[in-house]
Amino acid sequence: MISVHRAEDRYPGGGQDTGILSRHAFSFGSHYDPDNLRFGVIMACNSERLEPGAGFEEHPHSHTEIVTWVVEGELTHRDSTGHATTVRPGDLQHLSAASGVRHVERNDGDAPLTFIQMWLSPLEPGGRPAYTVVPGLAGSGPYTIPSAGATLHVHRLDAGERTALPDAARVYVHVVSGDVRVGDAELASGDSVRISGEPGPELVATGAAEVLVWELSA
Repeated sequence: MISVHRAEDRYPGGGQDTGILSRHAFSFGSHYDPDNLRFGVIMACNSERLEPGAGFEEHPHSHTEIVTWVVEGELTHRDSTGHATTVRPGDLQHLSAASGVRHVERNDGDAPLTFIQMWLSPLEPGGRPAYTVVPGLAGSGPYTIPSAGATLHVHRLDAGERTALPDAARVYVHVVSGDVRVGDAELASGDSVRISGEPGPELVATGAAEVLVWELSA
C-alpha cells in the first residue's frame, strides 16, 4: 500500500505567542486521531520552526529514539546526562531516551531555526540514555538505529536525479524541501509517503530536493 499525506493536512501546534510553529504528521498532544497514531515504529514526524529566543524548556522522554534533522539555523541542545551541543544544518542528532532523560531544545541564535524531529519506538524498552551528533550526514551514508530496526537515508537530489527506495517491510518518505515524484504522486515540501507490503517505486526529483527516507524492518 502507498499512502500520500499532504503538508496542509498536518496537525498544527505551537503558537505566535510562543515563537514556535509546529506541524505534526501523526497524532500529537491535543490532536488525537486513533487512525493516525504511528507508522511501524515511527510515532512522530514534526516540522518545527522556532523564532530567535524560542524553545522547548526542560522536559522528559523515555523509551523513545529521538532523531532531529536541522534544516536552517542552529539548535541548542542540553540534557540531563551532561551533553550540551549546537546542531547545525545537515547535522543529525540522535537522543536515545531509554529508561529516561530530560532535555532542552532552543533557538539561541539570531535567525529562525527549522528542524524535522522524528520519534521512533524501540523494539525493547529500557537501557541507558545515549546521545550522538553526526555532522554532515547527507552523502556520507545511511544512519542505522538497531534498537528500533530502522535506517535513515538522506537524499539531496538535483532535478532529474532518481534513486531507488529501500525494499523493506515499511518505508516512510518525508520531503524536507523541493519537489519529487514517488510513483504517480507529485510531492512538495512537507509532504510524505507511507509504503508498506510492496516494493517501493523510484524517488525522482522534479526539482532540487532534500528528502528523508526511513527504512523500517517492521
